[in-house]
Amino acid sequence: MWIGDFVRNHTVVRVLKERWPNRPVDLLTTSLCAPLVDYMPGVRAGIVWDLPRSRLAVGRQLGLAKLLRKRNYGTALVLPRTWKAAIAPALAGIPERIGFVGEFRFGLLNRWRWGEKKLPRFIDKNAALAQPDGAPLPAEWPVPQLRVPAEEIARWRQANGLSAGAAVALAPGSIGVSKRWTYYPEAARLLVERGLEVWVVGGPAEKGLAQEIVAAGGPGVRDLTGTDLRNGVLAMAAAGVAISNDSGLMHIAAALGTPTMGIFGPTSPYLWAPLNGLAATVVQDKSVLACQPCQSTTCKMNDHRCMRDIAASEVVGIAQRVLREAGAKVPT
Repeated sequence: MWIGDFVRNHTVVRVLKERWPNRPVDLLTTSLCAPLVDYMPGVRAGIVWDLPRSRLAVGRQLGLAKLLRKRNYGTALVLPRTWKAAIAPALAGIPERIGFVGEFRFGLLNRWRWGEKKLPRFIDKNAALAQPDGAPLPAEWPVPQLRVPAEEIARWRQANGLSAGAAVALAPGSIGVSKRWTYYPEAARLLVERGLEVWVVGGPAEKGLAQEIVAAGGPGVRDLTGTDLRNGVLAMAAAGVAISNDSGLMHIAAALGTPTMGIFGPTSPYLWAPLNGLAATVVQDKSVLACQPCQSTTCKMNDHRCMRDIAASEVVGIAQRVLREAGAKVPT
């Protein structure tokens, strides 16, 4: 359902391709995440099928089962630990249906896995399902990958009237207001003052934030928010460095190989940072906050200090260093 989770699950694809090099891998995807499939190595196709979260939607489940049956799959990995996620693969009669025990899915799955609660991270739980039953977890999982052709990036730059310079992409949105860093407008102003081009990347929900950032930074800031996730992928691929909250765009930028700065407050970098690694993991170090990380979507104590205590000047300084280390020409 979520962009970041969808990107991280490319690790599952890579594990499957290592195990079964000659078996094609398709992904069930929402309309939102569908553009990502085009940039994922090892994926044959995406099956775009939106299922509502709040109800069973029997007709939609039957339609999906019919489609899966026509494609004659041999194995289904049911990654979400929900009853609804297992219905269509079972109705389709897929011979091998793998998933963790949970939500009374007996009869829907036929290859049970145990020990989910002992696996600390999201990717450990999901990628373990792609391994043989009982196999030990590797020391490191294969990292997610997104690959965008250089000519597609060039066409995108030209269509948007953007220069070929090393721009800074800002991703100010996230699911949950507590994960949003406070000072993107000030950071944009400082970056522009240092001669850097700034892009604001996000979806329709970030349009208001983008307008604030453009107002603070002036003509050197471009609002590239929109409704098509593909636009966000191309912006992150073209950027010289990405500065992001803990969000789907952070995972996209990291999987593309763009130097990525992840700003963390209420969430744990160990649990939620990309497997790809970050050019910089930015956390407040001014004081010890007993509530951090709280993993909450809204701040309930300490007045959001885990984010407010990260200064714009600090983030801008790190961004300049990251650009220099990547070989970009940075104005002095």
